[in-house]
Parts: sequence; C-alpha cells; structure tokens
Amino acid sequence: MARHGLRLLLPSCVLIGLASCARGTEISNGADPADEPAGTATAALEAPEAPGSGTTGVTVLGPAAAPSPESLRDGEDWPWFLGPRHDGSSAESGLVEPWPESGLPLVWEQGVGTGYSAPSVRGGRLVVHHRQGRQEIVDCRRADNGELLWSHAYGSSFKDPYGYNNGPRCSPVLSETHCYTFGAQGKLLCLQLETGDVVWQRDLLTEMTIPDGFFGVGATPILEGDRLIVAAGGQPNAGVIAVDAATGKTLWESVGQATWDGAKTDSRLRPIYEWTGDEMVVSYSSPIAATIHGKRHILVLMRHGLVSLDPQTGAENFHYWFRADVHESVNAARPVVVDDTIMISAAYQAGAARLQVAPDGKSVTELWRDRRNLLTHWSTSIYRDGRYYGFSGRHDHEATLRCLDAETGDVVWETDGWGRPFTDLRQTGRDEFLDLVSEQKIPTPFYGRGSKIMIGDRFLALSEYGLLALIPINPEKWEEISRFKPPHLKYPTWAAPVLSRGYLYLRSEDWLLCYDLRPIVSE
Repeated sequence: MARHGLRLLLPSCVLIGLASCARGTEISNGADPADEPAGTATAALEAPEAPGSGTTGVTVLGPAAAPSPESLRDGEDWPWFLGPRHDGSSAESGLVEPWPESGLPLVWEQGVGTGYSAPSVRGGRLVVHHRQGRQEIVDCRRADNGELLWSHAYGSSFKDPYGYNNGPRCSPVLSETHCYTFGAQGKLLCLQLETGDVVWQRDLLTEMTIPDGFFGVGATPILEGDRLIVAAGGQPNAGVIAVDAATGKTLWESVGQATWDGAKTDSRLRPIYEWTGDEMVVSYSSPIAATIHGKRHILVLMRHGLVSLDPQTGAENFHYWFRADVHESVNAARPVVVDDTIMISAAYQAGAARLQVAPDGKSVTELWRDRRNLLTHWSTSIYRDGRYYGFSGRHDHEATLRCLDAETGDVVWETDGWGRPFTDLRQTGRDEFLDLVSEQKIPTPFYGRGSKIMIGDRFLALSEYGLLALIPINPEKWEEISRFKPPHLKYPTWAAPVLSRGYLYLRSEDWLLCYDLRPIVSE
C-alpha cells in the first residue's frame, strides 16, 4: 500500500542539505516498507507523491542525513507519551501568540498509515508507529524536515472488534540510544534509534496468557532506570511486567488474581470480587513512575483499579478498586500525581477520585470520590495551581472541557468549546457549520473528547475534530486566545499534540503535520 509523499514547506533558503528550497517543494525519500520483507529496517529511496499535490516530488537519492547536535534548535525533547515529565507539560517558551489569522506556518506534512499513537521526538529524530495493510511500521524521520532516516516493518493481523482502525495505539519510547514500541497485537520491540536495527523483540500475545482486550494493546510502556515497565495484561498475575531494557528479559510479573481476588469493590451487585481466571487484566492507561514520601512507585490504572508497585521487585504497595459497573468499559487516562495525592478518572459513569498516599507508602485514603464531576475517556487531565483540567464525557457530542477544584472535586467551570447557544449554529456539512450571527462558515467548533498539553500558563488543545485552540489557564473561567483548523485533520483526531524545540506535531488517522510555533524572524 502506497504512502502519501512528504511535502516540505520552507519559509527561507536556510534549511541545511536541501538543494531546492522554494515554498511548496516536495521532498520524497521514503519507499513503502510494506513492500519489504517483514522485520527489516530500510533507508528507502523514493516515496509516492502526496495525493492532490499536483507536483512532482524531488527524489533524494539515498538515505537522508541524520541531524547533528549542532543543527538542533534550543528546547526540549518529547521522547515518550505525554512528554518528558509524563504529564503533558512542556517547558518551552517564546512561542507565538496570538496565532496568525491564516493559521500557524506549516513546516512539513506526511501521509501515514492508521493508528492512534502520537509520535515521539528525541535528538532531532521523530519516530511514528503506524499501520499499512498487513504491517505495522516504525518510521524514524528528521524532526525538522520530515525526511525518512529508516523504517522497520513487521506483520500484524490485528482487527479492532468495534470497527476502529487497526493501527498501533501506543507511542514510541525513546532513550538516547534505543526505540521501544508496543504494537496493537502485543509485539514488543527494541530498535537501535540511530539505525533501526533490531536489538530484541517479543511477541507477548503468544508468550503469555492474555485475554482479548476491547481495543487491542493500548498502554504505552515507560522506562524506569534499566527496565521497561509494560502493562501486558497477562493472566493470572502478569497484568504488569518489567523487562530488562537492554535484553528484553522478564525481570518480574505482578498484578492479577493475587491483587483482586477477594478485593472490596464499590459495586452493590458484587461487593467482594471473585476471580474467574477468564477476565481481562488489561490496562489502557499508561503506567507512571512517581516518588512519594521518598519512595518510588509504579502506578498503573488497570481494568479493576489502581495499583502501586515497587519498580525493583514488582511487589504491591497498595491497590484501590476503581471500575465502572458495565462490562464494556475501560480505564484509559493516566493517573495524575501531585505531591502525595493521586487523581484517577474514567468514563462509563466511573467518575473520578482523589487519593492520598500514607507516609509509609502502603495504603491510600480517599479524599473525595465523585461519579459525575469528571468522566475522562482517554485524555489525561493536567494539574495547575489547585485545579484539574480535563476533558469529560464518553461520547463526542456530550463532552466538555472541565476545571475542577482539586481540594473538593467540585466543577468550577466547563465548556464545549463553542460557548454560545446552539441556536447560533446550523450544520451545513460533515465538518462545516454556519455561524448564524457572523454568517461565516466555520469548521466544527466543539472540542469533543479532545487532547491537550500545557505550555507555561497556556493549554494547547486539539479537538477530536482536528481543531487546534490556544487557551489561557484561568481557574475561574474558560477563555480562548486563538484557534485554527489544520488541513487534513478530521474526526477522529485522537492523538495528543507533541511539542519539541518549537515544532508542533499533530497526528490524525492518516496524516502527520509539523508546524512552527516560534515567531518567524525576518532576514
């Protein structure tokens, strides 16, 4: 299956290594790895043209030059899911605002295969995990211009049982030297970040007893020291495993029957849980590591609830039942850790809870529990100055962005992203509305179940319809500075935004876009 070709848009003639630099020049340098044998790394020569571009691409004859440390802009990497601090926050500054009325300047765009995972960026390299045809593909590109450095492909027969796309759900994890990916069908892979060569690989679905999940594998692993923490979902007590990051060897297994059999629940129908051996142990919430009261914890929101594990041994510190009563439900948002408190949230009428960890790290106290204040489907909430900010709602038409008082759990404000009466709108197309007040046609103005990252005192939010918004963080009310709709982004746009060295990366089901958030400096 052919991929859309890379289109590189340059504001000037200063980009290193390009012979032609007129705005709109298309650089095509990546052959489709789906045409290569499974399990190979390739530095391909030519990619097909982007559909509708109407131009002939410039072919780069040979592998693209890797970025040098000297060529990197100032800023920070975004090497894994939700950024360097695992919480969706960025330390970047000096970014442009308000945005130009015409939108942010596009640096490059690249058609990609299906998937819901965000890309990851480290040392000027961007890695995106996607699927084309019967293969999952790991692509490594230059972060500044999108040129393909290497590509690794392997077979996948995963089919989403609910009709969603069949691509990877987990973001790549990048160390200084290695790239780790976790495919939708349980393929755990370690590649050399520089070359794409395979270091080790494991097929957890065949190695372990893993009941089928609702949406395949969906929890991004994390690096903790010399080990990779993986929410594997194995029976009977391998819901979470730690593997040696260098070799892939299993170091410990934990979570399952020993955790939940006989556990007290909050369900009137089943106050005490009895383990059957057939249930899912899966998590769609990525683990997070945190130091609380001087003790290191691995926190994982599993299907049945929150678990804290010792990262060295896998021994349980505590668990807390947190699960919707309905069977067809998942816990997907990552726990939010602030000092010695943990906030967890889920849709399906599960709501949210704030817990306080005891000084010895062996138990938690429930500070508040509310089934209606915040129902996070998958997008992790962000804490700022005594408030939690998160998207709430199981379905797109009912979802809102909410601000919660962290101490009480009360909703301070909420917005659907429109902020005006529905009578001011009339839908005129699939992603088109008429603003009856201004008489202007606009894209879908709602956030839905959006995603966001925090940059200083701003949120950069991406709606599930592909609308980008810049929101000042205000604990008392919703405001918005700028918004625009990037081309190619449409429903469902579910991957969270990525920001590294001033470049903003947005991924939909079939496109990867790079925008420059730094002010353009006139020559």
